[in-house]
Amino acid sequence: MLRWLPEDVSTYGVHIDQMFHAIYIVTAITFVLVEVALIVFLIRYRHRPGRRAVYTHGNTALEIAWTIAPAVILVILGVVSNQWWNYIKASVPPTDFHVRVTAKQFNWEVLYPGPDGKFDTADDVKLDNDLTVPVHKVVRVTLKSRDVIHSFFLPNLRLKQDAVPGRDIDVWFEATKTGKYEMPCAELCGFGHSGMKGWLFVQSADEYQRWAVEKRVALADDAAPMLARAGGGVPGR
Repeated sequence: MLRWLPEDVSTYGVHIDQMFHAIYIVTAITFVLVEVALIVFLIRYRHRPGRRAVYTHGNTALEIAWTIAPAVILVILGVVSNQWWNYIKASVPPTDFHVRVTAKQFNWEVLYPGPDGKFDTADDVKLDNDLTVPVHKVVRVTLKSRDVIHSFFLPNLRLKQDAVPGRDIDVWFEATKTGKYEMPCAELCGFGHSGMKGWLFVQSADEYQRWAVEKRVALADDAAPMLARAGGGVPGR
């Protein structure tokens, strides 16, 4: 059931999928019962020659039952899902891995802080549409938007969160498997929405360290001509 869902590679994905399964089962059972009742009524109350239509008020007990039953089911689903909502959305587990993702029409701007651990300083590494993280590591993402509402979506991580102009919104995930995963925008944000797709690269700890060093070296090489013109040296060398 629900095999059409993308592969789950998140520590909390199993709980999201369990809620999907529960809602799917409740919806499927309700659909079958309603369709069976519809067919029965169509057959039983079909037009017959000489048969006159009769007005009926209905059944009060039955009406109360089918009003209360869905309400009880919704309350149960709400109570069960609330603990996972709080775990996933209400707080971010302690971590030293923090990136900032800024949405804009029509791409993701990913910013890694430098050794100083601060954003918007000279040692930051900025990439477009590529988010690279180590496996088995809690990743804290601060979401921003420069223009309209976008939606940061990692289907394989079971994470989706709107990026709202004027707000900094923190989300987190922890990948359990290395690989390359889609990072699309899930909110209609303009004429280029369909092309607003990035990639999440989950690497082993060693691979990530090598990648991070390469990016730092590339940043230093890019900055070298400007520093040379200014009479300075190359940072980190």
